[in-house]
Amino acid sequence: MSGETFPTAYFLNTRTTPRTRGGVTIALPAGLRFTVPGRRAGPAASLEIRNWRALARLVREGGVGFADAYRDGDWDSPDLAALVEWGARNRFQSSARAKHAVSTSPGRATSAANVAAHYDLGNDFYRQWLDPTLSYSAALFGREDGDLESAQRAKLRRILDLTGAKPGQHILEIGCGWGGFALLAARERGVRVTAVTLSRAQQDYARRQVAEAGLQDRVEILLRDYRDLTGQYDHAVSIEMFEAVGEADWPVFFHTLRERLAPGGRAALQVITIRPEMFPRYRARMDFIRRFVFPGGMLPPPAALHRGAATAGLRVLADERFGAHYARTLSLWRERFEDAWPRIAPLGFDERFRRLWRLYLAYCEGGFRAGNIDVHQIALARP
Repeated sequence: MSGETFPTAYFLNTRTTPRTRGGVTIALPAGLRFTVPGRRAGPAASLEIRNWRALARLVREGGVGFADAYRDGDWDSPDLAALVEWGARNRFQSSARAKHAVSTSPGRATSAANVAAHYDLGNDFYRQWLDPTLSYSAALFGREDGDLESAQRAKLRRILDLTGAKPGQHILEIGCGWGGFALLAARERGVRVTAVTLSRAQQDYARRQVAEAGLQDRVEILLRDYRDLTGQYDHAVSIEMFEAVGEADWPVFFHTLRERLAPGGRAALQVITIRPEMFPRYRARMDFIRRFVFPGGMLPPPAALHRGAATAGLRVLADERFGAHYARTLSLWRERFEDAWPRIAPLGFDERFRRLWRLYLAYCEGGFRAGNIDVHQIALARP
């Protein structure tokens, strides 16, 4: 989840245009305060610069430096998500020219290390603020699914429905998280699930959950790279794993998906995407999400998913977007994270970590609110 959206240009040029949405109030260390009004309706944002060092890092390092300055406490905002949404809707770009190499193919060893860097923060950490299903992906809210857990289960059921799986059939799950989908599919639909992850912490937790549910005969959790799988399955599922594949391996992913599907099988994917016109800049420049939170991540533009599927010989049956649901999910996660901080800190996390994750969750929420990033559920079929 990313895309360069920090409102960086106003520190170099505070002019507005007829298309500027919303406004921002900026407070500077010397006691100066000014408001840049927008010409059109939009988010009302506020930014407090506590140390001039934040502006120096902004000019020198762009969004990555500005994010790190937040982690250090050099700037703040009473509503981070609104600030990010304001920047995203107006798409102001920093004049900083610092570029960073962005890997387009993590490779097996690097993929495992990247996954461990994020997911092996510890099961206890994630259990403090995720819902009981430990779903770390967009929930799907309905009229009667107001709470997070119900909305997450609705998302999992929707993914399962897209496969059309019947009792006794065998589903492959690529990137299983803590086993929430596998458990629900086996328990509610009576299917077999073989699920793979690169996180040993996730594998250990998921296996314990499977054993406690008495579903060992239906669910197998493997510590394995999806590229090393063999055999065929009736259907396949992958929920927000594609973002870690790496651009160079997108064709490999779709080819592997086709090879693992039996003829007539269906695949259901949930994937975060980036606005097409933003992709060239995004792919060429490191952003703070990939630097500090999700190393090796790469969001595709929507067309890349359709093109990759078609090239591999897979037919697109459905493609539904629900980015507003992700913004709501992230808002709830932020609330739960802050409420759980007294229990998280004793696990070994300091204030800089807290600020990093606060910004990360707000940053993603603002991006989804503005539509710069989106999330899709896509159903594919192998002829």
